[in-house]
Amino acid sequence: MIKKILRSSWLALVLLFMYLPILMLMVYSFTDTATIGTKGNFSLKNYVTLFTTGELLGMIGSTFALAFGSAFIATILGTIGAIGTFYCRKGPKNMINFVNQIPVVNADVVTGFSLCVLLIVVFGINKESYFPLLVGHVVLEAPFVYLSVLPKLKQMDNSIYEAARDLGASAKTALLKVVVPQLLPGIISGFMLSVTLSLDDYFITTYTKPATFDTISTYVVNATKGSHTEIKTALWALSAVIFVVILTVVLVGNAISMRRAGAEHEKY
Repeated sequence: MIKKILRSSWLALVLLFMYLPILMLMVYSFTDTATIGTKGNFSLKNYVTLFTTGELLGMIGSTFALAFGSAFIATILGTIGAIGTFYCRKGPKNMINFVNQIPVVNADVVTGFSLCVLLIVVFGINKESYFPLLVGHVVLEAPFVYLSVLPKLKQMDNSIYEAARDLGASAKTALLKVVVPQLLPGIISGFMLSVTLSLDDYFITTYTKPATFDTISTYVVNATKGSHTEIKTALWALSAVIFVVILTVVLVGNAISMRRAGAEHEKY
């Protein structure tokens, strides 16, 4: 009984440590104060500023456009890489698995600076184009898609693909209609993880983005260095909105997964 209470207390303490700062930020986003820690009156001005300021709306739109665009490309490349590696011989497979780990464990600042030197300095690509930025985010995301899809390949029954080929399906048809549907949960997980990584990234974006382009992460850092108080406090509201949206997506996803698991359990 005492051990159970201690485990529950420790879990509650960890959750409090993780989420209390976010909850405080959400509370102050509904006040008119400009400084966290000072008393303020209830107000929705931060949310009004957030959804009526063209600069903020443009920044949010460009951030999500980059996130979903780069995630789409990274998902395709990561999935193809995982499938190709899975059917490779042991030697090349081990080498590719090792190489894929490097971008995962490498610091973002090193990756961002390296891409900046390679694409902009060595190849002479104009930094005012969006190509270096898009490449940087795809390089960041694709290895995580690879790691999300590969376990599903290991769980898949290889005889299904072989049976499709024996029944007359071409390699392309068997891949698209037999293999890919089996990998769909891993592909979706990799895509959502890629979107999250893109939204969160700062260093790679800073080194590769055009001067006039901002994502949420770079905009927040630049705004906190300036003196525009209304913009700063509106970012509290933006943080609260992002947290609520992500929390809702996670809860809905878990509910759907539990419902499907319960339905499959009833079948057996």
